[in-house]
Amino acid sequence: MSSSTRLSFAVLMLGLAACAVPQVATVQPDAFEPTDLEISRAPFSQVFANWKQRIDQPYVYVDVTGSYARTGDALGRAHGMLLEQGIEPSGPPFALFYDDPGQVPVENLRARACFPVDLAITPKAELRFDVLESTTVVYAYVSGPYPEVPRSYPGLFEYMRGLGWQENGPIRETYLVDPGLVSSWDQLVTEVQIPAATR
Repeated sequence: MSSSTRLSFAVLMLGLAACAVPQVATVQPDAFEPTDLEISRAPFSQVFANWKQRIDQPYVYVDVTGSYARTGDALGRAHGMLLEQGIEPSGPPFALFYDDPGQVPVENLRARACFPVDLAITPKAELRFDVLESTTVVYAYVSGPYPEVPRSYPGLFEYMRGLGWQENGPIRETYLVDPGLVSSWDQLVTEVQIPAATR
């Protein structure tokens, strides 16, 4: 995806329905205090970014094709299937976004609504299994409602360009705080990861 079209995610991404994302193994509001980075806040004139090596992450997922605003509903569907199949998530839900909505027609956008698991499993029905492979990522912690998270992307891409790196895979957003327990959307925290590679 090109950094010039990141803000279009704010319209297309999770929408208000994402505020109902089912939360599993999340933290209480105001309890998430990262030790490695300050939390970035709107209007994102400064985004606190760093890089790290992400380890392999097994996960189950539901495919999403079309508007990224459908991802919140897909997370709810995936969570229901986990419950039905007795699958225990090992952490909070996340989404993977594969396409740039400024370059790909809305009906062709690809995403995954995901839950991490500890081991390889064989889920049933619409639920699938995969492994998010170890890689270097540029990342930031972002506060605010989920549809506003993409406003932080330009800061992450600027940091990545400063390192001489380029995007190398789908953007991952992990939803760290339970939205059902917050008194303000500003208490939500999302970790954004962008896989990176040297040019």
